[in-house]
Amino acid sequence: MKYQIGDEILVLQTNEEGRVQEILNEKMVIVEVRGVRFPIQTDQIDFPYFNRFFQKKVIPEKKIDKTYIDQIPIEKKVQTNQIKASVGAWLTFIPKYSFDEFGDDMVDYFKVYLVNHTDDMLRFYYRQDANGQLQFELKAEISQQKEVYIQDLDFSVLNDSPLFSVEFSLAKPDKKHAEFYETELKLRPKQVFKKVEELKDKSEPTLSYQLFETYPEKVIEDNKIDLSSLSKAGYKVYDASKIKEHLPPVRSVVDLHIEKISNNWKGLNNFEIIQMQLKEFEKWYQIAVANMQPNLIVIHGVGKGVLREEIHHILKAKKEVKTFVNQYDVRFGYGATEIFFQY
Repeated sequence: MKYQIGDEILVLQTNEEGRVQEILNEKMVIVEVRGVRFPIQTDQIDFPYFNRFFQKKVIPEKKIDKTYIDQIPIEKKVQTNQIKASVGAWLTFIPKYSFDEFGDDMVDYFKVYLVNHTDDMLRFYYRQDANGQLQFELKAEISQQKEVYIQDLDFSVLNDSPLFSVEFSLAKPDKKHAEFYETELKLRPKQVFKKVEELKDKSEPTLSYQLFETYPEKVIEDNKIDLSSLSKAGYKVYDASKIKEHLPPVRSVVDLHIEKISNNWKGLNNFEIIQMQLKEFEKWYQIAVANMQPNLIVIHGVGKGVLREEIHHILKAKKEVKTFVNQYDVRFGYGATEIFFQY
């Protein structure tokens, strides 16, 4: 649902502002305008801050026809096209403004939308993190050439450099395209503050970031690649058939506690620490698969469960994983996950 109870709205027919009082269904809400409550279709209203972008703060008085708001005829859907994005999948942020005592625009929060301007219906798994902590997640589908509301993001969260990750897959899989596609977007406070000021100067209503232009095709690795230039440049190039000769010794148990991975970790923040732990996990996972290990135990600790959840999320997408379990073990308590492989 695009609107929520309490949202400020603009009646497109009369240019009057009001507020959502009740949601009847996806296409009809109850609004209050100048003390009058009445039902109206959602395609006949919009957010007022779109209108503010295209109007001056001081608007000269003009005559308005005396048309009562409840006499407005129902019309066909109004195409506002306020969310500006071209071909591909986009993450769009619509700033919600208020005015301070000096009459200046201030952003209270962003309404976050996922935009699918492709010809495919997509499944998606959306996650929003800040300081290495999961704050919001959503699994759903989005139709082709549609936008879907995701969440309200408080403006203050930008100070924590929020990370947005989205995993896409086709609602109707086919052999020519990848099984899934993962992408990330990290917002930097200074960059966003600058873009918000540019929005005001250019009279544009949204911030949009492209996640992909076209859904990727499946990579078919059946062509040999000439690596002689890499060898001449000083890189080590190994024969794939002899890859095991150059891998570190296998491990049946991998400890991901940060002090086991690095001696210089005390200056890192939570996000940097978990990224280092995940990189270490990926390395030993690939070594286990290359050596056809039947199982692997990963020690992630208990704590707040952030690292455990990240690892479990990754394992769900790994085709070599038959199953995994996080149960009590006399050696590790509940701080380890055992992975069982299938080849």
